[in-house]
Amino acid sequence: MMRSFTENKLLLLMVVAIVAGGISGFVWGEAMGSVAWLGELFLTTLKMLIVPLVAASIITGVAGLGDVRKLGRMGGYSVAYYACTTLIAVAIGLLMANLWQPGVGVDLASGGAAPTPAVGDVGITDLILSLVHANIIDAAANMKLLPIIVFCILLAAALSTLGEKGRPVILFFEGLNEAMMRIVEWVMLFAPIGVFALIASKLGSAGGGDAFIAQLAGLARYALAVISGLLTHAIVLSVILWIFARRSIAVYLRHMGTALMTAFSTASSSATLPLTLEGVKLAGVDEKARRFVLPLGATMNMDGTALYEAVAVLFIAQAYGIDLSFGQQMLVLLTATMAAIGAAGIPEAGLVTMVIVLEAVGLPLDGIGLILAIDWFLDRCRTTINVYGDAVGAAVVGRLTQEKQ
Repeated sequence: MMRSFTENKLLLLMVVAIVAGGISGFVWGEAMGSVAWLGELFLTTLKMLIVPLVAASIITGVAGLGDVRKLGRMGGYSVAYYACTTLIAVAIGLLMANLWQPGVGVDLASGGAAPTPAVGDVGITDLILSLVHANIIDAAANMKLLPIIVFCILLAAALSTLGEKGRPVILFFEGLNEAMMRIVEWVMLFAPIGVFALIASKLGSAGGGDAFIAQLAGLARYALAVISGLLTHAIVLSVILWIFARRSIAVYLRHMGTALMTAFSTASSSATLPLTLEGVKLAGVDEKARRFVLPLGATMNMDGTALYEAVAVLFIAQAYGIDLSFGQQMLVLLTATMAAIGAAGIPEAGLVTMVIVLEAVGLPLDGIGLILAIDWFLDRCRTTINVYGDAVGAAVVGRLTQEKQ
């Protein structure tokens, strides 16, 4: 009861922090840059926890499965969930872009210079090579989670075959996992202050209320297309949660409230991972599933990013007066899905992977400049859906694997 009270109180404080941060940034604008360090402190503290938490979570989760066939079953359900929900997200994005026609009538001269990272051809071999890294310490230092996850899965699988010799190592990681979750609980006490600072300083750096309203007005239909698509996908995810995980949507959202608000404030699904793990734990999701599915999902499952890229690509095509055929839109569907899976769980990662999608259908990369003005805001919206998709995935996979046992 006490823990539930603390959770509800923290959720209320997070709501107040987001509202207060928005009002402060709106009214005082650039002056709120003075509190930016508090937001940076909160975000950096969360990032500090990611690598040890992912390692401990994956190793204890996989080692706890015992029979290696259970790992294959859980991995198969996870990949199937990621692929299906990401494809649905992109399809919704394409639908919204065709309904809203956000790029029609846009003034091309209003777009700023776009940062277009040099991204070469990305094929299946590149995706496979991204699974491993020559130096696992370097991968950890540079927050490359996918190689770390692969290494931890292999290490856990090896430990599970060693019998009593491997047990002390597994116990160490179980203790580390519990210690990291306790640190997460401590960090969550600082969350409202960090969230307030992040929202206020980011809105202030964008020029305050007047500048944000002007930016939003210029790209209103584009923003509405993205946000309506994200809300639609949130409903789809909720239906999946209700049907396949057999859970109350309202109760699950309440447990995930702190994580979702942190995702909105930080724009980073990786940084939010510690709070996502805590949220699904409070929701009573199967321990093995949450320890395996969530770290993997924070790296590979980017529903919001995939949907956003679909809308953005069609927006750019419409702005340049380029009519994409059905076949080209299907290419966007497939490419955006693959690009989203490869996207890092960091702020603005969608802009980098969007280059791949634009090149696939032959659209000008300069078009990215058209959406930069409000991308910082939409990035927060899509990250929230990314995290919700991960949380729903943990519940669904947990339920399905339990039924098969």
